[in-house]
Amino acid sequence: MSKGQTPSARVDELCQLLAHHNYRYHVLAAPVISDAEYDTLLRELQLLEADHPELVRPDSPARRVGGAVSERFPKVRHPKPILSLGNAYTAEDVRAWYDRIRRVDDRVEATDFVVEPKIDGLTVVLHYENGVFVRGASRGDGEVGEEITPNLRTIRSLPLRIPVDPKSTYGGQPLKAPARLVVRGEAVIFTADFEKANAGRQARGEMVYANPRNTASGSLRQLDSGLTAAWPISLLCYAIVEADGVKIDRQWDLIHYLRALGFPTAQNIRHCASIDQAVAFCVEQADQRDAMPFEADGMVIKVNDLRLAAELGFVGKDPRGALAYKFPAREVSTVLQAIGVNIGRTGVLTPYAILEPVQVGGVIVRQATLHNFDYIAAKDIRVGDRVMLKRAGEVIPYIIGPLVEARTGAEQPYQIPTTCISCGEAVERLEGEVAYYCVNSACPAQLTRTVEHFAGVLDIVGFGEKMAVQLVANGLVKDVADVFSLREKKKKAVLLEMPGYGEKKVENLLASIEAAKQQPLGRLISALGIRSVGEVSANDLANGFGTLTTLRKAKADEIQAAAGVGPVVAQAVADWLARKGNKRVLDKLEKAGVWPTAAPRTRVAAGGPLDGQTFVITGTLPNWSREEAKAFIEANGGKVIDNVSKKTSYLVLGESPGSKLAKAQTLGVPILDEAGLRALAGR
Repeated sequence: MSKGQTPSARVDELCQLLAHHNYRYHVLAAPVISDAEYDTLLRELQLLEADHPELVRPDSPARRVGGAVSERFPKVRHPKPILSLGNAYTAEDVRAWYDRIRRVDDRVEATDFVVEPKIDGLTVVLHYENGVFVRGASRGDGEVGEEITPNLRTIRSLPLRIPVDPKSTYGGQPLKAPARLVVRGEAVIFTADFEKANAGRQARGEMVYANPRNTASGSLRQLDSGLTAAWPISLLCYAIVEADGVKIDRQWDLIHYLRALGFPTAQNIRHCASIDQAVAFCVEQADQRDAMPFEADGMVIKVNDLRLAAELGFVGKDPRGALAYKFPAREVSTVLQAIGVNIGRTGVLTPYAILEPVQVGGVIVRQATLHNFDYIAAKDIRVGDRVMLKRAGEVIPYIIGPLVEARTGAEQPYQIPTTCISCGEAVERLEGEVAYYCVNSACPAQLTRTVEHFAGVLDIVGFGEKMAVQLVANGLVKDVADVFSLREKKKKAVLLEMPGYGEKKVENLLASIEAAKQQPLGRLISALGIRSVGEVSANDLANGFGTLTTLRKAKADEIQAAAGVGPVVAQAVADWLARKGNKRVLDKLEKAGVWPTAAPRTRVAAGGPLDGQTFVITGTLPNWSREEAKAFIEANGGKVIDNVSKKTSYLVLGESPGSKLAKAQTLGVPILDEAGLRALAGR
C-alpha cells in the first residue's frame, strides 16, 4: 500500500488489478505478470480483508474458493426461456432449414449468419446487477434452473465484476456495465485440463472420470463448492438473455460486446455472408474437431440479424433463427476380446480393453481404457461383450458400456487379479480407495520409478529418471537397497561403461550415495515409497519408533498408537513390512549401514489457541506452502497429520484438493480455508 493510501482505496485497486490479470491469464491466455507476482497481490488483498472485514466486496477475487452451501439448491426462474435448438446432420438438412425459414420471411434471402461451436458443457445463466455478478443458475428445464452461485464463483474465468477492464471501449465509446444483464454460457473443462486432472487422480489411486462434460456438470451441482473448486472448470459465453439499455442488433456484434465486457467466448466463431459459407465452415470444423480445446458435438448456425431471428418465431420449442449442425458420431461398437492390466509407477493396477480392431474418428483402435476395476463392475462389462467405444478428440478411447441385448451367453464376467502380473505378489486394495496395488517395492513393473523416487527423496545428486532406467536395464539395481551397492567393483565397472558416465561423474554419484546414508530416519521411511506414507507420516513414524529395528517388529495396532498415525497409514505400513521382498530390502539397507535413528521431534507450542486439535492439509493454499501452514499450526499449539479420520479436528482446504476432501465430507470433519485457519488461531 503506497504512502497515504487508505485501506479502502487499496482494496479497490487490488480488486481491479487482480480482475484484470485474472482475465488476461484465464480468458486471453496472455498474462503480463508472473504467477508469483499475482500471488503477492492476492495475498495483500486477503490480509487487508482479514484486517478490515467491512471492506470485503461481493466481487472480491479472494472469494474464489468455495465453502459449504445449503443442502438443497434454491430454484431460479429464468427471465426468458433457455431454449434448445433443432438439429441438422448433413449439409442437405441445413439447406432444407434455410429454405423453410426463407418461406416464413423473405428477408432471410438477404441475411448473413454467425457460426459458433456447439460446446458440450453445462449451460449456465449468469445474472449481473450494476456490473457485479450476483446469481448463477443451471439451465434446468429451460424455465427454472438450480441456483449454483457459490459453485460458479469458483470458476476463474467467470468475471465477478464487468467490465473487467475499466478502460474498455465498445463502438468507440467508454464501456459501462448495464444496470441489469443476464448472460448465457457454457461451463466446460478443457480437454488438456481434464486429461491432466484425470492423470493425477489415477496416480493417487482415485476414481477417474469418463468425460469432461459430465464431470463439469457434476462438479457444479455439488452441495459443497469446495468440491467444485477441485476441478479446472472454465466458461464460454455466447448469448444475452436480457439486458437493460443494451441495443445490439447483430449476433456478431453481441459476441464482440461480451468480449469487451470481459466474458470469455470461443475463438472459432465465423461470420458468414451466405448459407453456403456457413455450411462450408461447419464441414471444415467437423474435420478439425480434434483441434478444438474443448469438446463440441457440432456447430450452431445463427441468423445474424437478432431482430429478424426473433420475428421468425418458433417451431414447438425450437427457435427458427438458429440450428445445430451435429458432427458425425464418434461412438462405435466392437467386441471386447480380453482385459489386460498395466502396472503404474506407484503400483496401481489399471485395466484396459483389448478390442477387435475398429475404425473410429479416422483411427484404427485396438485398445481402450476401462478406468478402474470398479468401473468394470459398475458397468457389468464382460469379456466377449459387444461394447460401445468412444473416442473424443485426442482423449484415449474409452469403453462406454456393453450392449447387453447383443449377449449370446458366452460372455465371461471379469475376475480382478489377486496377484501382480509382473512379480506374482498379492495385490491389495486400501480402505477408502478405488485402486488395487502391488505393494512389492521390488516389482519389476514399477521398479524404475520406485528407484527414482527413492534417490530423489534421499537427495542423491545426479540420480534422475535416466539413471534409474539405465541401472534397472543393466541389472545393477533389483530393489532400492541396491542403490547402496553400486560401489562394488563389478557394478562400478558397468557404471563406467554406461554412455555419459566417466570416472569423475561416477565418483561424484557414488559420493552422493554415500552421503545419503546420513539422511534422517523420517526421510528414509518416506523414500521407501510405502503407500499412504508421506513426509509428515514418515516423520511421525520415525519419532514414534526411533529406529527401523523397532518399527519393523510392530503390529498395525502398535503402529497406529504412534502420535499422528491413523489407521490407513498404520495398516499400509504393517502390510508393507510383512512382505518378503520388503523384508529383504530392509535387511540389505541395514547391512549397507543405512540404518539411521530418529531426529528430535519438532516442538509444538503448548497452550496455544489450536492446542489439542489436529489438522489435515489438502490442496494448494493461496499464501502458504505446506510447510509454512504446518509451522503456523504447530506454532499455535495444533498438530498436522497426514490422513483424515473421525478424530481429525479440521481439514484445511486449498485449491485442487485430493481424495481427503471427500473423506472429510463423509466423516463430517469441519473444513477451513486459509483465512478460516487464521481466524481460528485468532490471527
